[in-house]
Amino acid sequence: MTNREDMTLTSSGFYVSQEAPITTDNPIPTPTVAPPDILRCAYMELVVTDLAASREFYVDVLGLYVTEDTEDAVYLRSTEEFIHHNLVLRQGDVAAVAAFSYRVRSPEELDRAEEYYRQLGCDVRRAPEGFTKGIGDSVRVVDPLGFPYEFFYDVTHVERLSWRYDLHHTGELVRLDHFNQVTPDVPRAVKFMQDLGFRVTEDIQDEEGTVYAAWMRRKPTVHDTAMTGGDGPRMHHVAFSTHEKHNILAICDKLGALRRSDAIERGPGRHGVSNAFYLYLRDPDGHRVEIYTQDYYTGDPDNPVVTWDVHDNQRRDWWGNPVVPSWYTDASLVLDLDGNPQPVHARTDASEMAVTVGADGFSYTRKGDEEKGFKLGNTL
Repeated sequence: MTNREDMTLTSSGFYVSQEAPITTDNPIPTPTVAPPDILRCAYMELVVTDLAASREFYVDVLGLYVTEDTEDAVYLRSTEEFIHHNLVLRQGDVAAVAAFSYRVRSPEELDRAEEYYRQLGCDVRRAPEGFTKGIGDSVRVVDPLGFPYEFFYDVTHVERLSWRYDLHHTGELVRLDHFNQVTPDVPRAVKFMQDLGFRVTEDIQDEEGTVYAAWMRRKPTVHDTAMTGGDGPRMHHVAFSTHEKHNILAICDKLGALRRSDAIERGPGRHGVSNAFYLYLRDPDGHRVEIYTQDYYTGDPDNPVVTWDVHDNQRRDWWGNPVVPSWYTDASLVLDLDGNPQPVHARTDASEMAVTVGADGFSYTRKGDEEKGFKLGNTL
């Protein structure tokens, strides 16, 4: 699967090539009809078990703006958004993801989405009045990978708050940036998303060809979603962007001042993959939220694909800091269209954590560097 001779080793330590060298022996059949033309990831619908606690976290702590709320749901948006919401918090018994929602280019794309997924034999449902407030005609499906997706075009416009500096704060979240999905078979997931028109921007592999993760985009950034290898289908995280890394530091300071530093799972730091500055938080239900900034443009048709070696300990953190085990193991359940949790299937390919983190939880199995390991392990 991986032929390093077809890649160029860069001075930064990763490889580049023109097409993602990812293939699968178990592809999902490609429909004979065209896929819907997807613009971008648009919102996520999260089920939470304590709506008041979640509202406090996302509004009072992180500063998302309330577009609308009801007895059992809160509709939130980021500063630069003009559509009704980027995040729905809905009260429920089981914390999970109800929908990964994408906006499409025109109303006609919903007909294509319906036909595309029906040809795949998926559960497909259409709601002319929408499944949530503020969203019109929509199609929801459970895709062949087990994830609940929504496609929509019609939407209620709201005021974009970019000019409301009187409302802004030091940790301002300006955009919904991406999703991250956990799936047992990354190459199979990549092929399916490529059929939908997504392009790989970066991936993590080893010399034997095992694919541990892949980043895929529709908008011209590093990703609208990533496929991460693990037990799934589950949701790894939803990510919001800030303008600058100092906004992320301000969020950390605020959490410390509120005595809520336990919400910080990982970071702040800089990724190798994507080159973005990051922070990972856990909300009151354990849903993971990334705060993310400063990745790069990927919109050219010949944008090079970046491939990282799984044994490069700068891939996940450019400064070489260790990844906490929970980041590899924990993720949110996803629901079917009736609100039932989807069964989780075990990954059979090698685990990224298992091949990069030693038995003590700290040392790093870096190729040719067994002595030093992780900085933290070396210090201990």
